[in-house]
Amino acid sequence: MVTTLTPALAFAGDDPGGRAARQTLRWERCAPDRPAALECATVTVPLDYGDPGGRTIDLAVSRVRAGSAKERHGVLLMNPGGPGASGLTLPDDLAPRLPAEVRDRFDLIGFDPRGVGRSTPVGCGLTKDEQVVQHTYAPATFAKDVAWARTVADKCRARAGDVLPHLTTRNTARDMDVVRAALGEKRISYLGHSYGTYLGAVYLQMFPRRSDRMVLDSALDPALTWRGTLRSAAAGAERAFTRWTEWAAARHAEYGLGPTAARVRTAFWDLVAHADRTPVRTEGGVLRGDDLRSAYTQFVHLGTVTPWIAALKASAAGGAPAPDAPAQPGAAADGSRAAAETAAGAAADRAVPDDNAVAAIWAVFCGEGRDWPRDPEQYRRDAVRDRAANPLAGDIGAAVTPCAFWQSAAEEPATAVHNGGEALILQNEWDAQATLPMARGMHRALRGSRMVTVAGGEGHGVLVGPRPSCADATAVRYLTTGRLPAEDVTCGG
Repeated sequence: MVTTLTPALAFAGDDPGGRAARQTLRWERCAPDRPAALECATVTVPLDYGDPGGRTIDLAVSRVRAGSAKERHGVLLMNPGGPGASGLTLPDDLAPRLPAEVRDRFDLIGFDPRGVGRSTPVGCGLTKDEQVVQHTYAPATFAKDVAWARTVADKCRARAGDVLPHLTTRNTARDMDVVRAALGEKRISYLGHSYGTYLGAVYLQMFPRRSDRMVLDSALDPALTWRGTLRSAAAGAERAFTRWTEWAAARHAEYGLGPTAARVRTAFWDLVAHADRTPVRTEGGVLRGDDLRSAYTQFVHLGTVTPWIAALKASAAGGAPAPDAPAQPGAAADGSRAAAETAAGAAADRAVPDDNAVAAIWAVFCGEGRDWPRDPEQYRRDAVRDRAANPLAGDIGAAVTPCAFWQSAAEEPATAVHNGGEALILQNEWDAQATLPMARGMHRALRGSRMVTVAGGEGHGVLVGPRPSCADATAVRYLTTGRLPAEDVTCGG
C-alpha cells in the first residue's frame, strides 16, 4: 500500500484547533473495494474546543485529487446531510456526477463528521425498536411514546454523556477549519446537501474569510433549527399532497383514484381508514394507516406515488399484494431518514455501533435545538393541533422526541446565521424534506446568496440528485469561475 504525506501549513492564529491544525496527514487507500484514487487520512481534533489541550477525537477524511495540476483551484469539502450521515465515500460517489471541469479544479474532500462512522463513533446502546426517529401520534400510545423518549435520552446520557454535548454543528464547522489548515489551504469551497447546507452556512458565519465557493443543495432554514424544521416539513407535505390529488385526478382514466381532486383525497383517506381496520398487503408485509401517512415524502414524486397508491387500493379491495413503497431518487436523506442508510453503510465496520446515526441525530437535534418543550403534554397539544392543520403528517412533525429529556449541549443553542456571505442555493420546487420555503429562509439569512429554483423539480437533491437538472450549468459555472448569477434564477417548468 502506497502512503503519501501532506505537510500542513500553519496560519498563525487562524484556526480554532491550535496545535490540532498543525499536523501531517498520512494518506492511504481507503478500502480494497474502492478505487485507489480514493485516499483516506485521520485528522485529530479537540473534543472540546474550549479545552484545546484536553481530550481529542479522530476525524476520518478522504480525498480524490484534482484531475489537473494546472487547472487546480483548491479543495471542495462535501457533506451529504443528516445529521448522522457518513460522508467519507462522497468523493468517489459524487465524482461521476460532477463534470470534468469541476473535477479538474478541485481536490474532492469527504469526511465523517465528529461522532459518526469512522470519526470516533458514538452509540447509546439502543435497541432496534428504540432507534425510530419519527412516529405518529395517538392518544392510546402517547404514554408509551413518552417512555420511549425518556429511555433514549437516559441511555444516551449514561452511555455517551461525556461526548454527546460536543457533537454540535458549530464544532463540526470548527473541525472543517482544522481540516482546511491541515490540508494547507487558506480557503475552502464547499458542497453541502440538506443538513449539510446548514453546516455550510454555519461555517460561513464563523469563518467568512476562509470560505470560498459555497454550494448549498436543498437548503434548510437556519431559523427553524430543529423542531421547526420537522414541523415545517409536515406543512410542506400537505402542499405536496394537494398537488398530487390534482395530478392524479387529471389521470383518473389511468389510475382510477377519482375524477376530481376532492375524490382522490377521499379515496386516499378511505384507504388509510381501511388500513387501520385491516392492514393492506404488500410484497414485503402489510401497511397500516399510520404507515401510509408516514410515507408522506412520496407525494412529491407524482409518477411513482400514483401507481403505488392505486396498487394499494386494489390490494385493499382483495387484489394482489401491492409493491413496497417506491425507492425515492436522490442523495443522502435528512436527519429523519439518515439512520438506516448510515447504519447499513457502516455495518461492515464492527467498531461502529449500529445506533451510531441515531445517536448523532439526537445529539445535534436535541443538543442545539432552540425550542424543544420540556413538558411532554406540550407535544401532545402540538401534535393534535398540527394534525388538524396538516392531516397527512402534522402529528409526525410535532410528536414527542428524546429532546424533551435531553441534556444540554456544551455551548449555547444553534448558531444564528445572518451574514452577507456569498453562496449558491439550489432548490427543487417540490422537495418534501427541505421544502421551498425552507430554502427561501436560507436565502434570506445569507444576504449575499443567489438561489436557483427548479420549477417543477421533484425530490431531495439537485446537483447531487440522480439525474441532470437545469440548475447544473449554473452550479458548474459558479464552481469553476467563482461568479454568482447576477440575480436569482428559475429554470425548468
